Amino acid sequence: MIAMLETSAILGFALPFGLALAAMASATALGRAVSAAMEAIARQPEASPRVQTAMVIGCALIEALTIYVLVAVFILQGRIH
Repeated sequence: MIAMLETSAILGFALPFGLALAAMASATALGRAVSAAMEAIARQPEASPRVQTAMVIGCALIEALTIYVLVAVFILQGRIH
């Protein structure tokens, strides 16, 4: 019983912190990716379509990682009794 309580308590505290960490890391990565893309477009406007396409694909992958963390949190919340 004590081991189950400890596991639930650990998950209860770790899941929100893990999700917050993933959200902050995602926001930081998106900011850096968009910033670098805008700088590249400013330097070479003729390459704008290629840079913009690469930026959108990269941003989608970064967001996908955050969604995977959210799904994992929902799955692990089912283990908290």
